[in-house]
Amino acid sequence: MENAPGAEAVPSFETSPERYRHWRLRLDGELATLALDVQEDGGLRPGYALKLNSYDLGVDLELADAVQRLRFEHPEVRAVVITSARERVFSAGANIYMLGTSSHPFKVNFCKFTNETRLAIEDASARSGLGFVAALNGTASGGGYELALCCDQILLADDGSSAVSLPEVPRLGVLPGTGGLTRLVDKRKVRRDRADFLCTAAEGVKGQRAAEWRLVDAVAPKSRFAKAALDLARALAARSDRPRGAVGIRLGPISPYRSVSLLPHPEARMAELTVRGPVEPPPGGAGGLSGLGARAWALQAFRELDDALLHLRFNHPETGTLVLKTRGDPRLLLQWDRFLAEHSSDWLAREVLLHQKRVLQRLDLTSKSLFAAIDGGSCFAGCLAELALAADRSFMLDDPARPVAIELGPPNSGALPMLNGVSRLAARVQRPEELPALLGHGAFSPGEAVDAGLVTFAPDALDWDDELRLAVEERSSLSPDALTGMEANLRFAGPETMETKIFGRLSAWQNWIFQRPNAAGEHGALKAYGQAGRRPRFDPRRT
Repeated sequence: MENAPGAEAVPSFETSPERYRHWRLRLDGELATLALDVQEDGGLRPGYALKLNSYDLGVDLELADAVQRLRFEHPEVRAVVITSARERVFSAGANIYMLGTSSHPFKVNFCKFTNETRLAIEDASARSGLGFVAALNGTASGGGYELALCCDQILLADDGSSAVSLPEVPRLGVLPGTGGLTRLVDKRKVRRDRADFLCTAAEGVKGQRAAEWRLVDAVAPKSRFAKAALDLARALAARSDRPRGAVGIRLGPISPYRSVSLLPHPEARMAELTVRGPVEPPPGGAGGLSGLGARAWALQAFRELDDALLHLRFNHPETGTLVLKTRGDPRLLLQWDRFLAEHSSDWLAREVLLHQKRVLQRLDLTSKSLFAAIDGGSCFAGCLAELALAADRSFMLDDPARPVAIELGPPNSGALPMLNGVSRLAARVQRPEELPALLGHGAFSPGEAVDAGLVTFAPDALDWDDELRLAVEERSSLSPDALTGMEANLRFAGPETMETKIFGRLSAWQNWIFQRPNAAGEHGALKAYGQAGRRPRFDPRRT
């Protein structure tokens, strides 16, 4: 029986190394080690034991935090070894009993968050010069192997028992839900017949065969394993462009919010999310950004926005529509945008821009209808104009008594791309030849914004309240499932990438399979798992 939403509420998405229960972070000059040591009784909620280094959302929240802190607090670190503090097991993947006792929305959101965390690791490698080695000193199954797949190098212990496996299909009747299928063939270029064998052989693949099939990059006996892992990490560190001698900034607590407010309206199944622009201009140079640290508006506001989006996802599942608003001075905001663009070669400015990109991508993946309300006092300019461009519909007040504008800036030209590598402006307009003129236009009035394709409607003051209210009410009357599918198809116009395959194809199938009786029914594989004498009974019809 599925839990009520309240039973799965997540009180906080914040943590820090001194509070970690499941990961050990060790720093050693240009190298860092993240060792997985999951506490069996440390689940996010009662009812399951985290055996064999299996994980739940709480474990992954710590991993996401550690990667974020390595990027901002430790610029001296150039490579990270991810390994296990346990003998003979790296990770058994997502905890099956946790999945089996979770509601369908929680399962889907859990998988979505773990996907985003692994993509953040790959983003750190591709754009922050932070290399990752997965040192598999024991068996890596399911999500444990999927964590390894997002690393640059995978080293497997050649001890006769350690293996890599994706056993979800044969054992659970579901899919490797955090990118395993896609990364095997798209990233590691594993032949699909060999990938087929791996994904249907519960025991996995060991030793030299795993290396020959490109499932891992290298194998090493236990006597040489630690040195081999360090050698791989040092080779990655040697190629890094992270600055030597730079001093990181401390990521303090996010709450209480200063730049973001979230106002739920449960009776209407909607919420208002308002982001306030900066109240001070940017510092005089890149060094000033370090002096501001995490208090810098461009970082603090987006950390708050990220936290608010996670609360909406996990703690407000019945909120169907999110109305996006902004407040502030567009001129100050555009100054911040230009400052970050001019100093994008500085390591910290680069990390701030990359963080803004990841937060906006989380917004794109939000299973809520997104409406932008551009009214008096709004600050939809530059990086905050991305909120309007991300929206499924946007409404801009046309009232001469309260002039409103939307203005593009450096971030809208592609610095903050969607998961398919396309800017939201290009995806919205779909006419590449018009982009230079739009980016150089300056402030758009309501009429100009409608003509340019930047907003959907521009009601006058008389119709503004009613038109927005009716749009929200209409949205609430439609099927949430159909809306989620529709929005996910429409938001990512353009090319397909590994990331869009993971979210748009793999996650959609997993979402469906999680609800099917063969997986989640009374005789399904998830229900039968771990119960002596019980085997799943599958409906043989393919649909």
